[in-house]
Amino acid sequence: MAVEMSAEAFDAAVDRALDQVPDELWELISNCVVLVADAPPPAEPELLGLYDGIPLTERDSGYSGVLPDRIFIYRSTTLAMCESVEEVVDEITVTVVHEIAHHFGIDDRRLDELGYA
Repeated sequence: MAVEMSAEAFDAAVDRALDQVPDELWELISNCVVLVADAPPPAEPELLGLYDGIPLTERDSGYSGVLPDRIFIYRSTTLAMCESVEEVVDEITVTVVHEIAHHFGIDDRRLDELGYA
């Protein structure tokens, strides 16, 4: 059963998840924005989040003048898979960590090993 949650409350939960990211990591994040979107792309309708960009581990001296990387957190799929507001908040936190990890070049296999898949 999907959870009902206003867009404002969902956005606030994403903000709280971002507030939990240690300052030491924020200092290392470069040219990246976090956005909330209503739904994932039609080609991947079950995504909870998506990192769209060039991971820090793949950037070289030619990396300049590019648009920011984007981390998307998808509202509809997160609400659809959860059964309580508490579960939504937990899932948002895991998704935020998961997508930020991609920014640092950590792949899905390693995230699964760490419990963030």
